Amino acid sequence: MGKVKRPDKDRRDRVKQQPAAPVAETWIVSQARPLAELLCDAAGLELVHLEYLRERGGRVMRLSIDKPGGVTLEDCAAVSRELGDILDVHLPDVGRYHLEVSSPGPRRRISREADFERFRGHRAKIRTLNPINGQKNFSGVLEGLAAGSVTLNTGQTTVAIAIDAISKAYLTDA
Repeated sequence: MGKVKRPDKDRRDRVKQQPAAPVAETWIVSQARPLAELLCDAAGLELVHLEYLRERGGRVMRLSIDKPGGVTLEDCAAVSRELGDILDVHLPDVGRYHLEVSSPGPRRRISREADFERFRGHRAKIRTLNPINGQKNFSGVLEGLAAGSVTLNTGQTTVAIAIDAISKAYLTDA
């Protein structure tokens, strides 16, 4: 009868420690969004969208800002400078990333409940996380928001899409 070999309790001390995994993108967005919103509010701007993602050239934090009459290059540059400094102080351990600030443009992202009401009557494209009746991509006219669902008239039918089921939505020209 052989001996039962016990795991080496000190083995974990000898194993080379792996570098910490990158901080989750969703956590970074959840920390950066309130800081960006405060800065934008103070400057009379609206934070339309904020995302943090990996791209071929590295990580990118991308913001879209707007104001009545549209944003200027100076608005974007000021937000970029000030937000960069704020993020350096409040999120020092996120690693290297590029900060991009721009206007939303004609294909404006919509994500908040207020956006779906504000742009009622405008054409939009919506992509869902999971298929609804076998379909994930919808295009039509926004009819508003009721009981947590966005109503979209596709021209053939009216679809109610739960706001939590939307992965991406934006305004379109056609």
